Amino acid sequence: MRRPFALLAGVLLVGAFAVPASAADGDGKGDQGFTIKDSRITESSGLAASRLHPGIYWTHNDSDDGPYIYAVDSSTGKTVARVTLSGIGSPRDVEAISIGPGNQIYVGDIGDNLGGKWPYVWIYRLPEPKKLVDQTVRATQYVVKYTDGARNAESLVVDPRTGRAYIIDKNENGGHLYEGPAKLSASGTNYFRPVATVDLWATDAAISPDDRQLAVRGYFGGIYYDWNGGRIERKGRLNVPLQGQGESITYSVDGSKLMYGSEGADSSVQAQDAPGGGGSSKSPSGSGSASASGGSSGGVGGNLKVGALAVAVAAAVVFGIRRLLRR
Repeated sequence: MRRPFALLAGVLLVGAFAVPASAADGDGKGDQGFTIKDSRITESSGLAASRLHPGIYWTHNDSDDGPYIYAVDSSTGKTVARVTLSGIGSPRDVEAISIGPGNQIYVGDIGDNLGGKWPYVWIYRLPEPKKLVDQTVRATQYVVKYTDGARNAESLVVDPRTGRAYIIDKNENGGHLYEGPAKLSASGTNYFRPVATVDLWATDAAISPDDRQLAVRGYFGGIYYDWNGGRIERKGRLNVPLQGQGESITYSVDGSKLMYGSEGADSSVQAQDAPGGGGSSKSPSGSGSASASGGSSGGVGGNLKVGALAVAVAAAVVFGIRRLLRR
């Protein structure tokens, strides 16, 4: 769904204080960043790097589009395949995509902007196509409920080793990592239970290919954790590029980069070095941001030169958003 206050904040800050990020900020060459050039993709809300087709990133719109996912070639930014999911109902609010073992794609229809309107949400699973052409693929639909009540969420991750699915709810004051059953059931309800706190207003998350690191992003910052099979341990902040509406994150297929996406027409996917090369507990030099976005929400990112005035504006915008959302 569109989030006008977050979008306004991002636009104001980017327009006032953004400078060229770095050579990794979208030179159009694959994992160095790219721009999504498909006019059908205007609300890219999830991102997942294909292991079957290196250089391909899967994405989707978040609502009002239909049961589609798109394969985007990162060397050109062009869509090379649109896959239609069959065997499912009508998607409501698709917010996340992840790839598990065996090149299985998981799509999270888990959004609930009213924070509890839907008594259940859905996850769809389908095999990643071996040939990238427009096609229809039958998917399996899973009913998901939370043990502590309905909630909004935009982050779905699948452990690349075990195949277990996890969801992070979206809460302004921080949320929780919810663990699903060891194996999802298509015939019954799948209950997800909270197993750890996440100190962020999370819009997406990803697990590193080596199964060692969890990266979580929000509109204004990010945090990375040691994964530990879902028993997460906070390690540091991420250099999240400030985007108009930062919605997605994934690791590059080799784990060396974190790829950050945003909504909007011709939206950019920006690359940053992953902490420790994508799974190491060692923090890279300069991984902490030059200035924090405030509280536990993580740093805004090292690719912006933010002075005292920028910090003041950011604080004012965030405060205003919070006041508006609480009305």
